[in-house]
Amino acid sequence: MTEENNTSAFAEDEGSIDLLELVSTLWKNRKKVIKWCAIGAVVGIIVAFSIPKEYTSEVKLAPEIGDSSKSAGSLGALASIAGISTGSSAGADAVYPMLYPDVVSSVPFLTSLFDVEVELKEGGVKMPLSQYIAEDTRRPWWSVVMGLPFKLIGMLTPSEPEDPDHHLDNFRLTKKEDGLVKALKERIVATVDAKTSVVTVSVRMQDPLVSGMLADTVVNRLKEFITLYRTDKARQDLAYAELLNDEAQQKYYKAQQILANYIDRNQGIAFRSAQIERDRLENEATVAFNLYSSTTMQVQRAQAKVQENTPVFAVLSPATVPIKPSKPSKALILVGFTFLAFVACAVWLLFLKPMIEEHREKMAGQERADVVPAANDLDEDASKKKNEN
Repeated sequence: MTEENNTSAFAEDEGSIDLLELVSTLWKNRKKVIKWCAIGAVVGIIVAFSIPKEYTSEVKLAPEIGDSSKSAGSLGALASIAGISTGSSAGADAVYPMLYPDVVSSVPFLTSLFDVEVELKEGGVKMPLSQYIAEDTRRPWWSVVMGLPFKLIGMLTPSEPEDPDHHLDNFRLTKKEDGLVKALKERIVATVDAKTSVVTVSVRMQDPLVSGMLADTVVNRLKEFITLYRTDKARQDLAYAELLNDEAQQKYYKAQQILANYIDRNQGIAFRSAQIERDRLENEATVAFNLYSSTTMQVQRAQAKVQENTPVFAVLSPATVPIKPSKPSKALILVGFTFLAFVACAVWLLFLKPMIEEHREKMAGQERADVVPAANDLDEDASKKKNEN
C-alpha cells in the first residue's frame, strides 16, 4: 500500500510539474500570446461590425385547452405538470398547441405572408414582405464574396424566362419563391412550452418596425387558421341548416299564399267540399310553419355551436417594436475571437512548435549520422591508397 501511495503521489507531482511547465512556457512567451490575442480581438471587432443588426419581436399566446384534456382526470393533470403529453387533446383537436410550430413553418402559411405590406422605420417606405426580404435584407461582406462565384455561374448559365402570368402555386414553387420560404422559415419561429402550452412566436428582421408588424400579422394569421380549423365542421353544419331554413321558409310562404288565395275566392260558400279543401290547405300551412320553425331553431343551435367551437387566445405578451438589436452580440464575438486566438497561440507554443523542432532535430541528427560514415569511408580509401603507394 505504501509503494502504491508513493507511486500515485509521484504521478501527481509529475502532473503538477508538467502543468507548471506549460504555464511557465506561456508566461515566457507572454508577448507573443498578447500579440495573438490582440489580433484575435481586432478580427472579432471587424466581424462584429460586419454583421448587420437584427431585431427580434416576440408574442406569447395562451391557447384555449379543450374539454377532452380535462377528462383525463388527476393523472392527466400530473402528467401535464411533469411536462408529459398524454395525447388526450389530440383526440379532439388534430391541431393542438404542440403542432402550432409546424403550422407556422408550413409552406402554405409562409407563402401567404408574401403579400403582407410592411413599413420600414427609416423613410416610412411601404412594400410587400417578399420584396423586403429579396431587396432590403443585407448580408455580411464575406457572404457576398463567397457567393460571387455562384452568381457568376448563374449569370453564364441560361435561365428560364419568367412567365408574366405566373401565379403562386404551393405545389410548384419557383427558385425565387423557394428561397423566400427558406428565409422566412429561419426568421419566423414558433415554440411551445410543454408544461404550460404557452406558444411563443418570434420574428427576427433587420428593421425593428418590420419585425413588430410581422410578428403581429403572424399571430393573427395563426389565430385565423386555428379558428377556421376548429369551426370548420360547425360552419358546414350552419350553412346546411341555413339552406334547409331557406327552403322551409319558401314552402311556408307558398302554403300561406295558396291558403289566402283559396279563402279569398271561396268566401261565403257553404259547400262541404270547399270546407274540406280549406282544412287541407290550413293543415299544409301548419306543417310548413312547423318545419320552418324547426329549421329556424336548428340555425340558432348551429350558430351557437360555431361560437362554442371558436377558440379563445389570451395574448400574454403582445407584439412590440424592439428598441435594441438581438443580434449580433458584439461583446460575445469579441471575447470569442480573443479566446480562440489565445487557444491557437497556446496550442502552437505548447504542442505544434515543440513537435516541429523535435522533428527538425531528428532530421538533422539523421543527416549527421549519414555524413560521418561517408567521411570514414573516405578516410579508409585515402589510407588504402597511401599503403599501396
